[in-house]
Amino acid sequence: MSVEIHVLNRYTEGARSRQADLCCPVDYDPKALELLPEEILAKDYGCGDPSRYVREGDVVLDLGSGSGKLCYLAAQFVGPKGRVIGVDLNDEMLQLARKYQAEMAEKLGGDRVRFVKGLIQDLALDVEATDRWLAEHPVRSHRDLLALKAWQAEQRRQRPLIADNSVDLVISNCVLNLVDDGDKRQLFREIFRVVKPGGRVAISDIVCDEPVPPAIKRDPDLWSGCIAGAMQEHAFLQGFVDAGFVAVKLDKWADKPWRVIDGIEFRAVTVTAVKPQGTQCLDYGHAVIYKGPFEKVYDEEGHVYCRGQRMAVCERTFRFLTEGPLKDDFIGIAPATIGEGKPWCAPPGTLRSPAQTKGGTSCGGGPERCCG
Repeated sequence: MSVEIHVLNRYTEGARSRQADLCCPVDYDPKALELLPEEILAKDYGCGDPSRYVREGDVVLDLGSGSGKLCYLAAQFVGPKGRVIGVDLNDEMLQLARKYQAEMAEKLGGDRVRFVKGLIQDLALDVEATDRWLAEHPVRSHRDLLALKAWQAEQRRQRPLIADNSVDLVISNCVLNLVDDGDKRQLFREIFRVVKPGGRVAISDIVCDEPVPPAIKRDPDLWSGCIAGAMQEHAFLQGFVDAGFVAVKLDKWADKPWRVIDGIEFRAVTVTAVKPQGTQCLDYGHAVIYKGPFEKVYDEEGHVYCRGQRMAVCERTFRFLTEGPLKDDFIGIAPATIGEGKPWCAPPGTLRSPAQTKGGTSCGGGPERCCG
């Protein structure tokens, strides 16, 4: 039996009756839980609470939305101008989540949640539309299979389930590890594709301190139980980096492992990251000071930030460091006078003279080099 079929079967049972061994204990906002129906609470499975990263007005995408718990929590935080999309492949879980949609819309004062059927590693493919197409065009031959693939390719191009650059925040709760290892690279690429430039991810999942051996990977119960498909700690973070995300961070780390099998520790973590803006580097004279405590730190673009030094940065980097998730680590210094920006990205270790950031005058000598 394939990994996908076993996971579908296991979570189908989870939609019918509670499966206690599919989840870790998680502390949620008790006030936010008060609005949720008991059945959704009882049949939710996860290892973290990424809903706490939701901002008002966000468009939120929940990967593997299951009973809908995380979506209905996020819907309380996005407010009337935000919306939430839940993606799941399991018909029974989708039915459970949609069962309470009207009730939750009334409680929230608006219907800001929708649930769609899809693969989290192929977010462009509308699986419900695929099911309808297959009902009219059953696959009985290789020619039929080629026709299906051609239809799916066209559907992804013309009517993607989740469009490019359309989501402010991607969240997920213990689902990425359920994807087959061969599809994980595509999974990270798909997450990157749908997030808006400047958008974020907050993913709770199970990771391990050592690579999972083949004997565990072949165990279907351990796979559907969020163990066999777990990624090693560094590999999980690297998946986001390789996809193109920056500011990748282990924001939550369980003190104790959830399970230990053959000496391997499996624990719950939450990873956050940001999609770069992708805009041109324009120099207006901005500087940032890294507060410390380390002598210097580097970012994914090769910039170096020396502790206590006024480092020259373009406006895009300035905004990212002073308004994004790293704002508590940097002091931003804007130029006294904003003139016309010049296309330029500071070489690593470039200092900004104080004269360029006070009094509206330039030192005239250009940026200095310090600490590369």
